[in-house]
Amino acid sequence: MTTEAYVESPTWTSGRVGVVAVGHYVYWPQFEGLRERLLGHRDTFLAELGRRAQATILPAEGLCDTSQRAAEVGEELARARVDLVIVYVATYTPSAHVLPIIRRTGAPALVVGLQPTAAMDYGRATTALQLEHDNVTSLPEIAGAMARAGQAPIDVVVGTLHDDERAWGRIAAWCQVATVVHELANARIGLLGHVYEGMLDMNSDPTMVEAAFGAHVEHLEMEDLAVRVEGVSEDEWRAKREEITRIFSCPAPGADPVARQVRDEDLVWPARVACGMDRLVADFGLGGLAYYYRGLDDNLYERLHAGMIIGNSLITSRGVPCAGELDLKNCLAMFIMSRLGAGGSFAEFHPIDFAEDFALVGHDGPHHLQIAEGRPALRLLSVLHGKRGSGPSVEYTLKQGPITMLGLTQTHAGRFKMVVAEGESAPGPIPATGNTNTRGRFQPDVRTFLERWTMAGPTHHFALGVGHVADQVERLARYLGIECVRVA
Repeated sequence: MTTEAYVESPTWTSGRVGVVAVGHYVYWPQFEGLRERLLGHRDTFLAELGRRAQATILPAEGLCDTSQRAAEVGEELARARVDLVIVYVATYTPSAHVLPIIRRTGAPALVVGLQPTAAMDYGRATTALQLEHDNVTSLPEIAGAMARAGQAPIDVVVGTLHDDERAWGRIAAWCQVATVVHELANARIGLLGHVYEGMLDMNSDPTMVEAAFGAHVEHLEMEDLAVRVEGVSEDEWRAKREEITRIFSCPAPGADPVARQVRDEDLVWPARVACGMDRLVADFGLGGLAYYYRGLDDNLYERLHAGMIIGNSLITSRGVPCAGELDLKNCLAMFIMSRLGAGGSFAEFHPIDFAEDFALVGHDGPHHLQIAEGRPALRLLSVLHGKRGSGPSVEYTLKQGPITMLGLTQTHAGRFKMVVAEGESAPGPIPATGNTNTRGRFQPDVRTFLERWTMAGPTHHFALGVGHVADQVERLARYLGIECVRVA
């Protein structure tokens, strides 16, 4: 699966991370060369951060060592509209050299104290050497002042400047969170159609989406898609059909009588719709789409909706998640998983295998192709169960290994809430029904896990991704001020 048409950007770096190294001006005339050594450590920190961070790094010049300079740096980072501030504590610094920065930017702050070495050489230690290693001395003071100002640090990291994967892993993790936040705040999510009939858990308020995440919800009509599909040329849909046949296999039928083998002629309409979807995304600048339309008597809108599965899978795999049944909340969950590098496919729970202790997890409709185990398949469905219409549908199982599920729900008070859990994608056959299905194993056992997941109050959909990224989800929820329940 190397076709460029659905390769998602491997690293999102849009987040803006301001970095400021802080010190204390009183020391410079007292200890010759100390400031220069601290600047060297700062340069090392920035080089290592630049190598690891999935974000755009915006460093303040030199050392912030006075309250006046702190005010200047705060204004500079505020103008840059940073998503996160990293305060690198190079030596002891009064909190007055930090708080003006935090107050002016309004961004969450990560306070970092990394010693240049694991320990001083005590037999040759000097006051200057101690000051060079005083990276944690003012951490409590800084955190206390920030808390009193109503802007407590989002996290504090203590460790060493070199060879400290624990410390650097957490710093890099927060930079990735900054990028997810920035992507969310600048996203335009299309809303096309209406919620699937009777699914009360999926109703959402677009205003509250923008209030909580910053994403704009763009209301679309089926006419917006229809006119773009109508304008697709024969050369365009033929090229799209060739792309589809390169990516997907079309296996022989299995046991399901409604799932038949796909032929070239079955792909003409889905290819046209996929071309129209590409135009819709480009014309409206969409970063995601939630869609559903019932249709009637094989009319145009019914056929458009039934023909969207392949095109939306291709678009989802390029980092523009498409959520069926107009599940706006799950579109956002898929968006988050995408920016965390986990993929993020549209999923729900399917039947349990109590004998082997796993649950099938998957869904009909669009999926993230980059997280498939092997080549994804197409099957021609004479019935799209629970929906009108017919057509080719996507089938695969997730890559074997660690998986994460992220559900976005709402509380009685209307506030957003994340529900997250980790598990494993196990090998084994799946039903040949034209749907994705993965053998999901969860601790301590599948029935206990599902009871706990349900009691967390999620919606019935969730974003299913590869890798274990629950820690990152929890960091993101902390940043956004959203409740997060981790089911285990």
